[in-house]
Amino acid sequence: MNPSLFVVLCSFLTFSVIGIAGVHEAQAQDWWNASREPVGLAPDPAVTPEAVIQVYGARAYSWRGYFGIHTWIAVKPAQADSYVIYEVIGWLQRRKRSVLVIYENVPDRRWYGNRPELLLDRRGDGVDALIEKIDQAARTYPYPKNYTLWPGPNSNTFTAWISRAVPELRLDLPPTAIGKDYLGSRVISQAPSGSGLQISVLGLAGLLFSEVEGFELNFLGLSLGFDWDPLALRLPVVGRKDLQD
Repeated sequence: MNPSLFVVLCSFLTFSVIGIAGVHEAQAQDWWNASREPVGLAPDPAVTPEAVIQVYGARAYSWRGYFGIHTWIAVKPAQADSYVIYEVIGWLQRRKRSVLVIYENVPDRRWYGNRPELLLDRRGDGVDALIEKIDQAARTYPYPKNYTLWPGPNSNTFTAWISRAVPELRLDLPPTAIGKDYLGSRVISQAPSGSGLQISVLGLAGLLFSEVEGFELNFLGLSLGFDWDPLALRLPVVGRKDLQD
């Protein structure tokens, strides 16, 4: 085996074991009684007249949360009194329904017990125009009837589709967003942020280089790399770990 490849594989395994041992906060719960309560990260639309875009990620439900997160997008146009959520939900495929859903709801609810993390928060001038671009991109998502947990297309594939279509967001999806690197039949594209360059074979192997994400290697859906501004490690299972105070 090539020595450099061996080092990469060992790194993946090492960090995966660390993560599974309890570095993150995934909680295994029964879906029917797991909390979906909001956690207070979204501004109240009743007192927030400005336009808002937020992107959330939370550890996936059940054992899947040990490896990755589920992501979704919430928008509120200026003067609107509620949020619109854009997300892909895999279990809808079993009912032969579209996995892409667009609906009004509270944006910062727990994902079946797991607390969401705010990945992006944009407000104010120019945000209404970005909301229109998000809506247009969502309605052209190429996999509305398809969902594959690994390597994709899944919820993170959808969020990456949006961020590639709206690069002004400069969304940095963490390495735990498994599925963000799935490009379908394509091999070369922009990185999920919509900047830089990505090479990926079915989301199973590849690399990306971007001023937003930094550098990542992808192997079997797991990503390992670094970011230089600010300096951080991008680790499989664990996520993004800042190296600066």
